[in-house]
Order: sequence, then C-alpha cells, then structure tokens
Amino acid sequence: MLQEQKRAGEFLIAEGNGSLSRENIVIASGSGALVAGTVLGKVTASGEYGPYDNDDTTTGLGAAAGILYAPVDATSAATAAVLIARHAEVDGDLLTGLDATGTADLAALQIIVR
Repeated sequence: MLQEQKRAGEFLIAEGNGSLSRENIVIASGSGALVAGTVLGKVTASGEYGPYDNDDTTTGLGAAAGILYAPVDATSAATAAVLIARHAEVDGDLLTGLDATGTADLAALQIIVR
C-alpha cells in the first residue's frame, strides 16, 4: 500500500501576504530526509538549520526557529530550502517534531499552532 507524503505547505492555514512569512535557508548536511512541516532549529555556529530538538542545549537546535515548507534531503549535502519563519497560522497535527516548548518558541515568532 502506498502512503502519500506530506505536500509542500500542506500544514499552512494562513500566512502573511506575498513572501512575508517565508525565508530562504540552508539545511545542514547530515540532517537527513525531512518532510514538509518539520519544525526546525537554527545552528548557532553556522546559521544553517536542522530538525528542532528540545533536548539540544549546545548547538542552537533546541529552540524552534520555524517550519520547513517543502520536503528536502540533506542527508549528504547542505541543501537550500524554504522556512516559514513568521506571521503564520499552522495545523499542529501536520507538523513533525513539535512539542510544547516548540509551540511556545513558534508563538514568539508569531507562528500560531492550531
């Protein structure tokens, strides 16, 4: 049985006009294959992004910095991507890697999880 993957932006309920909510970013090499709707953190040293991990207290990935718009594979190389960085309303059931702390981090960015 085939299972359809999450589509780009499927988690969005609403976002700011034009490209106000979005940023072009780079996903750090070694982050793996990420699905649309993955909550991301920002690596302090490099400025690249990777999967949010609330338990990470050293690299910067312990603070949610936005949500991956479309799937990417950064298993073996850094990869360009689009981040929902601010001013959006999202469906929490369609996000990957979200916890209560991440929800609070996103709210500070004016990304409201429903």
